[in-house]
Amino acid sequence: MTAQPTHSPNAVRLERTYDAPAGLIWELWTTAAGLDEWFAPDGFESRVSEVELKPGGQLQFTMTATAPEQVAFLYETGNPVSVELRKTFTEVAPPVRLAYLTLIDFVPGQEPYEHLTTVDIEPAGDHTNVAMTIDPLHDEAWTQGYRAHRGNELDNLEVAIRRRTT
Repeated sequence: MTAQPTHSPNAVRLERTYDAPAGLIWELWTTAAGLDEWFAPDGFESRVSEVELKPGGQLQFTMTATAPEQVAFLYETGNPVSVELRKTFTEVAPPVRLAYLTLIDFVPGQEPYEHLTTVDIEPAGDHTNVAMTIDPLHDEAWTQGYRAHRGNELDNLEVAIRRRTT
């Protein structure tokens, strides 16, 4: 039996409350159509090619920089504008918990490593609380950028929810 990955003591929780049922939020987190609506920070777009929603299953998608400043940053760091990314689900508990490992293999001069993210979805009356727990990356500068991008994604989730509920 393989042990579940655990978060670093320095992990951070990003929390949001959405005016939507937990089932809708689960759908937006776990389907290709849902993820394509919001699962990229501003200046990027993503297109999901596979969602195998089970422990050990994969989420595969292409992320493409669309904003000039993002394109410039990628060129400066020696990265392509579009990349194929993969996440491996470690926990799938509909509709309340999702955890996955992301392969961090895009940092120049840094050996690839896996990064843990856990998403907890908690119904709260007419609202739903979402907490995303993320581990730090290999240094503080990359960690701060990653946290900002993930927070921006959660803001984009709000926009996707509004499109679906209005």
